Amino acid sequence: MIQQIYPQVQHNYQFELNKDMHIAAAHYIPHEDAGKCQKVHGHTYFVNVTIAGDDLDDSGFLVNFSSIKKLIHDRFDHTLLNDHTELFSEKDPNYFPTTEGMARAVWEVIQRELDTKANKPKCVQVFVRETPTSYVVFRPKQKEEQQ
Repeated sequence: MIQQIYPQVQHNYQFELNKDMHIAAAHYIPHEDAGKCQKVHGHTYFVNVTIAGDDLDDSGFLVNFSSIKKLIHDRFDHTLLNDHTELFSEKDPNYFPTTEGMARAVWEVIQRELDTKANKPKCVQVFVRETPTSYVVFRPKQKEEQQ
């Protein structure tokens, strides 16, 4: 069982769910500033996704936990993250599968799916721990802040 304490995100939604996952994946950072991380290496990532909303779907879920796992774990587990070009290098030539890039990619995959739901839940935070001492939190900006 994963037992972590995650930073809390402030929101005004009635419901909040969190899904934890382990993802074993390899990557490399093709940039001179990456040092030894320019070489292929792997991590067991600990990922926590926070989804919030006010309305439940027809089955009584904000989002079904298993659908989150299918979206993220099934997509990234036991892969080379650099191969996910649709989420990394094709999107932005400076967007590498760093921990920051991974957190943003997880959010994009989840939010794209949530946008199809009638109850319109929102992914409000993605936490990605790469090592026991290093992690990243990604929180999307509010629409008014993005403009």
